[in-house]
Amino acid sequence: MKWSEHSQAGAGQKPGGRQGCQPHKFLLSGTLFLLTAFSVHASTFYVTFSGLGGEPDYDQRFKMWADDIDSSLKKAGEANVTTLNAPTRDQIRAKMAELARQAKPDDGLVLMLIGHGSDDGVDYKFNIPGPDITGTELAAMLDKIPASRQLIVNMTSCSGGSISHLQRKNRIVITATKTGTEKNATVFARYWAEALREPAADADKNEAVSALEAFHYAQRKTTEFFDSQKRLATEHSVLEDLGKGEGERTPSSENGEGKLAASFTLVRLGANAAAARDPNKRPLLEKKEQLEEAIDKLKYEKAAMPEDQYKQQLTSLLLELAKTQEELDK
Repeated sequence: MKWSEHSQAGAGQKPGGRQGCQPHKFLLSGTLFLLTAFSVHASTFYVTFSGLGGEPDYDQRFKMWADDIDSSLKKAGEANVTTLNAPTRDQIRAKMAELARQAKPDDGLVLMLIGHGSDDGVDYKFNIPGPDITGTELAAMLDKIPASRQLIVNMTSCSGGSISHLQRKNRIVITATKTGTEKNATVFARYWAEALREPAADADKNEAVSALEAFHYAQRKTTEFFDSQKRLATEHSVLEDLGKGEGERTPSSENGEGKLAASFTLVRLGANAAAARDPNKRPLLEKKEQLEEAIDKLKYEKAAMPEDQYKQQLTSLLLELAKTQEELDK
């Protein structure tokens, strides 16, 4: 689904027709308007870079987590998956330039960074062989990639320092640390990788894990890790998808964070993964995902809408979702 000011406004607009219209008429004027405001999903490109460990234990750990992510995505049927372990600056630049040529506006991009980072108060750096790559450089490369749905997951130490460089309207940024001063090696990547293959990460049980669900899962498991080790937590993951601010530990409709992340399908599970591989069912799956995304957006806009209008739009979307799911199940 393409995120734009028009599509976001569309979810909160008053549906055509009179308030007393029949449900089937409202489906045409409300639900179909919401759906046509979004473009059909095209491709999603997944890119994982794991950096230098500095010692064998970390080298092995970072590579293992990156390979875990790679395996889960490919098992889910994703075709555009790239994993580079210990890439050089030139290799990163080449891959990002390739994406800038390949990706289209309706496509999605998921960039995941695993490893060590540093921050000097001016710029964040991702530690790789040879010269490190900065947050400013990464942002400039990302801005050249036309994919309108972008999710950046920086799981390195000091990753919170990259938020101000990477954030942009209609881009989701998740970091393992809340600031650039949390310098200890992180474990968030371990649980992010787990979220891509663990059904428990699918909180709403719709056989898909959204970026928000994966964030909550990895955050919770990271907290449990420090608690079980009886250690003071040295990392505090945050999410930012408004294009401003420092990110939130608890994204919600109250603070506005998480709206884009809730509607970004990160990986499909079970029957959804099977449907994605079936040319006959994939269009229905995409319609289902559009409806689910519209529902998620509507929930974030509830506070700014009249209650009866919210209920009417939600009911119509849920009815259409039930019909679509019934077709998928045949």
